[in-house]
Amino acid sequence: MVFADPVQLLIIGAIAVVVLMWGPTKIPQLARSLGRAKNEFEMGGKETAAPVAGHPEAEVGSPDALRNTAKQLGISTEGKTSDQISAEIVQRVKKFS
Repeated sequence: MVFADPVQLLIIGAIAVVVLMWGPTKIPQLARSLGRAKNEFEMGGKETAAPVAGHPEAEVGSPDALRNTAKQLGISTEGKTSDQISAEIVQRVKKFS
């Protein structure tokens, strides 16, 4: 017997139930919707992985990002080197934790 495997019977039964529930006209629409959702999900992952050009916090190691972080924490950055600002940020964060 060709369909003796229970897994095959289960798959065929599931396909039959899907066809009976939604009908043959809705299944292609469902497949298109799933494909579009998958594409949007992948595009969203690519967008979050790549930094946004021109955004001040796009590059984590940039001096602008360091100065912006310091300003957000209320640290004065005038006349200080990046190392001094970084050390003050670390001290401030240790106080909060």
